Amino acid sequence: MNEAGSMINSLGFAKPPAETRVVVAMSGGVDSSVTAALLAEAGYEVIGITLQLYDHGAALEKPGACCAGQDIYDARRVAERLAIPHYVLDYESRFHDSVMQDFADAYLRGETPIPCVRCNQEVKFKDLLATARDLGAEALATGHYVRRVMGPGGAELHRGADLRRDQSYFLFATTAEQLDFLRFPLGDLPKERVRAEAARHGLDVAAKPDSQDICFVPDGAYARVVERLRPGALEAGEIRHLDGRQLGHHQGIVNYTVGQRRGLGLGGESEPLYVVRLDAARHRVIVGPRAALGRDRIFVKELNWLDGEAAMDGLGRAVEVKLRSVAEPAKARIDGTGQGRATLSLEEPQDGISPGQAAVVYDGTRLLGGGWISATELSTAVEASPEPLAAVT
Repeated sequence: MNEAGSMINSLGFAKPPAETRVVVAMSGGVDSSVTAALLAEAGYEVIGITLQLYDHGAALEKPGACCAGQDIYDARRVAERLAIPHYVLDYESRFHDSVMQDFADAYLRGETPIPCVRCNQEVKFKDLLATARDLGAEALATGHYVRRVMGPGGAELHRGADLRRDQSYFLFATTAEQLDFLRFPLGDLPKERVRAEAARHGLDVAAKPDSQDICFVPDGAYARVVERLRPGALEAGEIRHLDGRQLGHHQGIVNYTVGQRRGLGLGGESEPLYVVRLDAARHRVIVGPRAALGRDRIFVKELNWLDGEAAMDGLGRAVEVKLRSVAEPAKARIDGTGQGRATLSLEEPQDGISPGQAAVVYDGTRLLGGGWISATELSTAVEASPEPLAAVT
């Protein structure tokens, strides 16, 4: 109850649901469809918006991807079933400029990008959120498996109750201002319950498979996409061992990622070799034994922090950090170094940490923030290499 005695509705507003306009980002999948269904059932004024993010014709050739042609059709069918307004917005140029171009440039820098994070950061939680405000909405709801919890300092972002489905890693760049406007109705639900709700509402997408690949990368062929966006990007180069030996050649560093073992095309070595580093400036793939993969110091840039200035003052803080979306959080210390940069010191070295990926920081279930990995080091050893281990860029 507020001071006037008005009931606070389930989205946190002091008014009846019927007087609360909510835009739902409808991708055409079961999660966003159930989000719209639950809000409509609760009596909210729901408006569904689906984004067309890339070529509509090409999208039809790739079923099971986010925001593909079939998905737009499915979202429209769900909106008709729920009797809510539905709009398809052409965000293709924004997506191309903000997400696809960054994806190609990251690979050319020897990084392994996460375009889904950039899409949330630059398109869905920026451009779409602004559109929702323009429509007079008081909230933008999505089907992400994360929880928005009100804490002493305002809205906090927490891991989804179903940790198997938790998507907080992909939302680390969400700002406090955006979080004030966002709502995540599925955060407390397991996936099985969501599919059951879809069936209960008679939605055709109840059994629809989850999207797996990056939406604009057919069949996981990243190199072909980079080549199309950056003609001539697949420049050949050397594969070198950490000890300086040349072991072979490659047809473009975009075909490799840190920690990779398979597909190196190398033989005759006494132990398995892994990609340890990508030297984009010299078009080299550096390989070595698995023992050389361990890193315990991580440098991040574009740090987004959702807990005031706690990690930005140089004093440091004990935290947990996820270095891949499927990894368990690892104990670490974060020290802010200014200008949106920070250093994470792990208690134990981790393998296969790749520049371009995200380091996402938690305190228990609460997401504190995160940044993009720019470089890594091993503090207790020096590689047998004539080149520097890492340099912050």
